Amino acid sequence: ASPRMESLPEAVLLRILAAIPAADLVLACRLVCCQWKNLVDGAALWILKCQQEGLTGAESQEDAENWQNFYFLSKKRKNLIKNPCGEEDLQHWGEVENGGDGWKIEELPGDFGTEFPSEEVHKYFVTSFEWCQKAQVVDLRAEGYWEELMDTTQPKIVVKDWYAGRSDAGCLYQLRVKLLSENQEVLAEYNSETIAIPQDNDASWTEISHTFSNYGPGVRFVRFEHGGQDTLFWKGWYGVRVTNSSLTVEP
Repeated sequence: ASPRMESLPEAVLLRILAAIPAADLVLACRLVCCQWKNLVDGAALWILKCQQEGLTGAESQEDAENWQNFYFLSKKRKNLIKNPCGEEDLQHWGEVENGGDGWKIEELPGDFGTEFPSEEVHKYFVTSFEWCQKAQVVDLRAEGYWEELMDTTQPKIVVKDWYAGRSDAGCLYQLRVKLLSENQEVLAEYNSETIAIPQDNDASWTEISHTFSNYGPGVRFVRFEHGGQDTLFWKGWYGVRVTNSSLTVEP
């Protein structure tokens, strides 16, 4: 008779389980028997998976549950803002306010502009002589961040944006981000106030970022909104430039 699965040394069983996709482990394997459930709910299996896949930084996690979440969050980490650099015109951006001559997409570095610090970014959105604004709402469940994870673990929600002026024009910039509940109540928010760039500036790109943590249970959506204008009221597109916006859920 062939040896049964139960007779496998635990270390061997752990290695077999570690080769199985994480979702299957949680949804199927832990239902097989008591021993498997304990292994899937324990730290050792997830530590092994993190090591095998080169996910570092989890060493600071104390308890088992955190290791499993660390694994999932690290694997899923990606920018949840769609079309962050204007490659698809204004697609995915809603509630667009087109003050003056409205939003325009231009190629870097642009007139009186500077190159972006990352070579992957080729375009930016630029504002006009009256307030221009655009927003994007991210549905966390649709992106795979389940309720219990958001409510219990409350992973960090990191928001970043980049803005720059033209060296020949002054401009204004603002970033506002809200964490929303199921029925769109505001549970936490960040507001950059209005940032003014003087007319004689070096046109360099500036990163702004904010990290939400310990925001309480119930977060289901994140509303990202930014905008600006020039301060000279020149016809055309002399206002603030924005690009490479990002929103990530981090371990």
